[in-house]
Amino acid sequence: MRTCLITLAVGTFAIGIDVLVTAGLVAPMSRDLQVSESAAGQLVTVFALSYAILSPLLAALTARASRKHVLLAALTLFVLGNVATALAPTYALVMVSRVVAAAGASLYTPNASAAAAAIAPPESTGRAIATVMGGLTVATALGVPIGSFIGGNVNWRGTMWLVAALGAIALVGVTLVIPHIQLPVPIKLRDRLAPLGDRRVVAALALVMLVFSSFYALYTYLGPVLNPATGGNATKLSVLLCVYGSMAVVGNTIGGRLADTRDPSKVRFTALACFAAVLAMVPVGRHWFVGALVWVALLGVPGAIQYVSHLKLLVELVPQATPLLLGLNASAQYLGMGIGGAVGGAALGAWGPSSLGWISTTTLLAAVVLALTALRHPASLPQSTAPESASVRGRSAMPS
Repeated sequence: MRTCLITLAVGTFAIGIDVLVTAGLVAPMSRDLQVSESAAGQLVTVFALSYAILSPLLAALTARASRKHVLLAALTLFVLGNVATALAPTYALVMVSRVVAAAGASLYTPNASAAAAAIAPPESTGRAIATVMGGLTVATALGVPIGSFIGGNVNWRGTMWLVAALGAIALVGVTLVIPHIQLPVPIKLRDRLAPLGDRRVVAALALVMLVFSSFYALYTYLGPVLNPATGGNATKLSVLLCVYGSMAVVGNTIGGRLADTRDPSKVRFTALACFAAVLAMVPVGRHWFVGALVWVALLGVPGAIQYVSHLKLLVELVPQATPLLLGLNASAQYLGMGIGGAVGGAALGAWGPSSLGWISTTTLLAAVVLALTALRHPASLPQSTAPESASVRGRSAMPS
């Protein structure tokens, strides 16, 4: 079982690098593709919006297929998309290639979780999913800084080749070790969207969209924002990204404990308020390297803490629809990333990097207000929204 989980985690690791590494590649990509840094950042927007739109559609279209076949198709698309990005000579072709890579990523991530749940014994399902999704966490802490270092000191296309190679390794691994897992009852697109009939769910999804919009308006352009502190040095930027990722891992660990031992609503609100305070400190931290180190370290903790509590609150809304809720949450998350990248790019072009901190802070304050007022009125969903079971050797799972 462990070999299967590690194989699946390699895929999420590759996807994590692909999603997040653009923050360290904006400058070299803009120079090579002869576009503005704002335009280079829109590659994040295209990837994120494609993911958000395609994830529920592709999930519905592939509901009858073996999860192994779906994983193989997803990784094939992902690898081809990144190879195309690495080879694309023009900005327009890079844009198209990001859509292809996003399609593969949107299909792989939820199905990797489903495969992990199906392979593991019932008493180890949570740990199995955590192992697979841990690839995203490790990508934040290690993969993104490494990819940024390669992109800044060698060539940004080298980072894309690295991502494609990792995806290919996962593809081979899935072929060799992952068993066939069948969903006996297909989940239609209409059923996957059924939780949106609950206004508490809509409020929770709006909250996560605001949080990710706020963060990615800044994070996508972290290179230009911190340029006064790094002097444009790719190695220094990689160090800052590594510190941020490491502290996000710490925040995730703390967040898990707090969500289980404290009121998750209060934890989320407090963490969001702290997150807004840290974002407001951008003007202080961006002008000298030591200050930037302290700032990114602080930035990594509250965002991770609030997200764990958010997920716990979300799945407690309608427990019988948990997989569907998590799928909708992922779409809202990536939609927020896309909006944030677009808004941040527009602000960068109009007012410069110094404006992004205040734009992010203002957006996050809206999320703080929503966290105070939302999720108060009980409602329920029909039992038909409950996920059906999938089987492999008698065990059950459902992709989110």
